[in-house]
Amino acid sequence: MAGRVVLHYFNGRGKMESIRWLLTVAEVEFDEVYLNTNEQYKKLLSDGVLMFQQVPMVEIDGMKLVQTKAILNYIAEKYNLHGKDLKDRVMVNMYSEGVMDLMEMIMMVPFSQDPKAKLDTIQTKAKERYLPVFEKALSGPVYLVGGKLSCADVQLLECTLMLEEKFTGILSDFPNIKSFQGRMIQIPAINRFLQPGSKRKPQPDETYVKTIVEVFQIKLPIL
Repeated sequence: MAGRVVLHYFNGRGKMESIRWLLTVAEVEFDEVYLNTNEQYKKLLSDGVLMFQQVPMVEIDGMKLVQTKAILNYIAEKYNLHGKDLKDRVMVNMYSEGVMDLMEMIMMVPFSQDPKAKLDTIQTKAKERYLPVFEKALSGPVYLVGGKLSCADVQLLECTLMLEEKFTGILSDFPNIKSFQGRMIQIPAINRFLQPGSKRKPQPDETYVKTIVEVFQIKLPIL
């Protein structure tokens, strides 16, 4: 695995999935080391490679990076997916963080005490707070910022697919987003990532939740 990017996380989506998406679009091959036990996690802690005692952790270019936004920004900068100048980059970052806020809500559903209530809240916020922003931004441009593909576009696609898994037809009132989604999935690297057998992870199941509980030794529900 020398010289290759290595991802340290669970065998599931979580916060690492956006990193997988972005590496895929950048056409960067990567390997994965899955955390399955508390002992593995303690080993990473004792080795001093988790700055804030958290994963995801990504080995890239001789570094061991933590913190999802920092990792995404590094990949985006390295592979020209972060806008052409400072003003573009701040717009990319605003869109990205909005998308991440929404995706993080979805990520927490399996750990919630009342998943249905949580999903109802997410659906309302998606339709009233988040999706209208992107619908307006895509009223003319092909991409969100500067007329070129950025990490914000990749994350928006990931998010819309997650939403449709939970809420059938949620994009019916957002035709610009739906058209954007259709364009994005035609990008060859993305099209391959959406095929069976790719490194894209499925929706979280009971096994995924139990693994996280085991690794971090936590009690459910956590919300």
